[in-house]
Amino acid sequence: MRALSSPLRLRVLRLCAFEARTNKELAELLGVNPGTMLHHVRTLVNTGYLAAEAERAGAQGAREVPYRATGLSWRTSMPGGSHVLVETFLQQIEGVADDDLDTTWLGLKLNDAHREELQERLYALVNEFKERGPDPDGETYSLFTVLHPDKNPPAAHS
Repeated sequence: MRALSSPLRLRVLRLCAFEARTNKELAELLGVNPGTMLHHVRTLVNTGYLAAEAERAGAQGAREVPYRATGLSWRTSMPGGSHVLVETFLQQIEGVADDDLDTTWLGLKLNDAHREELQERLYALVNEFKERGPDPDGETYSLFTVLHPDKNPPAAHS
């Protein structure tokens, strides 16, 4: 859980989901010092969330190690991690044009059985698409959903 407690680490996993990236590439993409990035990359490697691929020669023959996300985070429960996910989401959409954000906010009133059914069906649908793997000709997208109790007490009837 500690490895996933950082929005920066979650963003690294997103960037390495479909293509391997080096520490230097990640640092540049996220505007972070390469030394700081190396600490985060090592944490993710040591916990199994990132895997090193074969070394390659970089600029001027420098040794580079690309890393790819293992997909382990998809099945990792994050009790108490909701605020980290929301912060990560907000960082991810910073600078994205409003026209490129398709957002929905829906209020529902469900009993326990229907809430559980909704959660199960949403998970099944999202998991179905994840298990298909990436489309070779596809564009990358991010999906963020939250189902939470709504602080919306019933109206007082007079």
